Amino acid sequence: MIFHPALVVYCGIGLVAGPVWFLHGFQSFRRKRLIENTPTARIRSMAMGLVEVNGRVSGRSQLIAPFSGRACAYWQIDVSTGSTGRNGSSGSWRIVHRDQSGSPFFLTDDTGTAMIFPQGADCRVNFQVEEECNGIMLPDCYAEYLKEHCHAESLLWRVGQLRFRERILEDGQGVFILGTAMPRAKAFRISDDEVLAATGTDGTGLTVGHQHLDESASATIRKGPNEPTFLISQASERELTFLLGLKALGGMVGGPIATVFGLGYALSVLASFHPGR
Repeated sequence: MIFHPALVVYCGIGLVAGPVWFLHGFQSFRRKRLIENTPTARIRSMAMGLVEVNGRVSGRSQLIAPFSGRACAYWQIDVSTGSTGRNGSSGSWRIVHRDQSGSPFFLTDDTGTAMIFPQGADCRVNFQVEEECNGIMLPDCYAEYLKEHCHAESLLWRVGQLRFRERILEDGQGVFILGTAMPRAKAFRISDDEVLAATGTDGTGLTVGHQHLDESASATIRKGPNEPTFLISQASERELTFLLGLKALGGMVGGPIATVFGLGYALSVLASFHPGR
């Protein structure tokens, strides 16, 4: 049998990546079915446990997004290192730093208000900022962030190209949430120290304009102890299930195909060896 180096590499990739791809596809399928089987509830009448709600976001703390400096209810950022391709286009990127706010925010529909604790959520929020920069000549907003949050590592990152991305949720934006609803504690007002201890954030306190929401919030929604699925998405339920369906199909079909290809080639290589010849 003639050995082709590229086929050997593809064989190894198939044997390793195929099962992982299938697992991700199965997880996407499970999440899709979970969303489809969970009825959409109104906040005032929702039962405790796994719930699916839609509403408008309102910030509880006075948060400022790290890169854009915009006021928001929630933010998440990532920093990636990469290189420029031969034709001047961007090469592959590797995320080297992530961060997000964990400060709670409010979700309101036409029936009531709930407090959302985003810690541990899979937040699918659209990019508001995405910028690629030369690491040596960074804009001040990025250079100051790296100096404050990851100074030692950033010295090496800045040798090449860097990509900065920021997602935020602002007051009034609509979101879809699938998470675990829990009763609000009898002590209705949550002190800022308790919030910081629970979420590890640096929020600057309850906004004056939203004190009534803090008092009227009937429940909290967060990542549950028994059901780890916790989604916060700007996409609608229909869009979300469609995307999850595509991922599930790709993983649950492509994963076994890649595995069978890798295994088949490996077996053919072994069969080609004849002891004593």
